[in-house]
Amino acid sequence: MIRDWREYKGQITGAVREIGTSDPELVKAYAQFHHATSASKHLDTKTRELIALAVAVTLRCDGCINAHSEAAVRAGATKDEVTEALGVAVMVNAGATMVYSAHVVDAFNTYSQPAPAKSETTS
Repeated sequence: MIRDWREYKGQITGAVREIGTSDPELVKAYAQFHHATSASKHLDTKTRELIALAVAVTLRCDGCINAHSEAAVRAGATKDEVTEALGVAVMVNAGATMVYSAHVVDAFNTYSQPAPAKSETTS
């Protein structure tokens, strides 16, 4: 096992509680935001959790992985469904890497050429 996810959940909960002691409005605002966006209007809960897991991996957020893995299990997601959602995350990240690789080639090509002469302007 990579980590003890149940223990980690307790650590995160404790740390958030500590943040709430220092800045209760911050935690309250996050809770309100979470509540406002967690109600499914068009997607079922399982689909929302599968999307959340794909995003969590993309963001490299262990806390998100923890919370949404638990929620996906509760929503009835299967391991195969989770794996497929993760495959989408891998594919999108690979695509983003390819697009940004094109940016590198473009920038490299720009700097491989002599800089254009600056035109002198007279006032």
